[in-house]
Amino acid sequence: MTIKKCFVFPALAGFSLVFSQSLFGQSASNNYELPRTQWGQPDLQGVWNFSSNIPMQRPERYGNQEFLTREQIEEMIARQEAAAARAEAAAAQRVVDPDAPPVSDNPGGYNDFWVESAGIGDTVRTSHIVYPQDGRLPDAVEGAPFQRGGLGPDIPGQRPVRYVVGGIDKTGPEDRGLSERCIVGFNSGPPFTPSLYNNNMQIIQNRDTAVIMTEMIHDARIVPLSDKPPLDDDIRLWSGDSRGWWEGDSLVVETRNFNGLRQTFASRGSNYDMVLTERFTRTAYDTVEYEFTIDDPATYTDRITAIVPMTKVAGQIYEYACHEGNYGMVNILRGARVQEREAEENGQ
Repeated sequence: MTIKKCFVFPALAGFSLVFSQSLFGQSASNNYELPRTQWGQPDLQGVWNFSSNIPMQRPERYGNQEFLTREQIEEMIARQEAAAARAEAAAAQRVVDPDAPPVSDNPGGYNDFWVESAGIGDTVRTSHIVYPQDGRLPDAVEGAPFQRGGLGPDIPGQRPVRYVVGGIDKTGPEDRGLSERCIVGFNSGPPFTPSLYNNNMQIIQNRDTAVIMTEMIHDARIVPLSDKPPLDDDIRLWSGDSRGWWEGDSLVVETRNFNGLRQTFASRGSNYDMVLTERFTRTAYDTVEYEFTIDDPATYTDRITAIVPMTKVAGQIYEYACHEGNYGMVNILRGARVQEREAEENGQ
């Protein structure tokens, strides 16, 4: 078993930088024995966390540099510690002098408590994207759909709304993002991309099937590991149609037949023609290396490959009952109707 000693350094807004002691000259042992199921397949079962504070796209200053150096890590730690010290000093001053200026004009969100953006283990990559080699998104195809949402004001646009957070209007639920509608979670994939919280998924296996279940929205993707033929091209699904096989000790999952009502990646595309290939490889007792490749010639001029480490969780995934508790959608639409009525009454 490989044991990694991890160091966590506090930073602003709940973010942390985590790195492994093995980076500093203490290499991990290589005698890990991969557990196997009763059918002889690599055992990937369990709950896995894919939290990360690594950017998906590499900052341009790193060029083709895939990993941070020791000096860059130490410099980043120093900056984070200094920023944390300034924030703590400002907060302490507010206790002594309530009239002191606030640290920020942003009061934060109700869900700040749940933010879990620090990964565990080897998180010294400069980006999750490893291809193209510069870690940057390839050029978009001219005319590919582009929509950008967010937690701020609505950004006017046209239906269908393919992004997951925000909206274009409040006329009806179809004007809201997919996660607000409890259709697709903002990190539920496929593919899995780290986000603010609920970065957990579970793998369940038997001889000829793997089930990939997400915490966010609680969706279960059933992946046949056999020669079962794919769905007809005219049958389209929110999470596509997946087929899997083993390549050595890696579970490979290829997904097609997306319904085109979601984005391909990074605010672009309609995913109708997207082919997604995922690889799950267990590299230690507590680690699965997750790699995905997106190939969508209708959206990007080249494919995109990213690597996201997943860490084993000693716990369960509980039901994410989004629809049952989605009072937010009701209140968003109700509030819009109240504003419309008030505007009409005031002759606006």
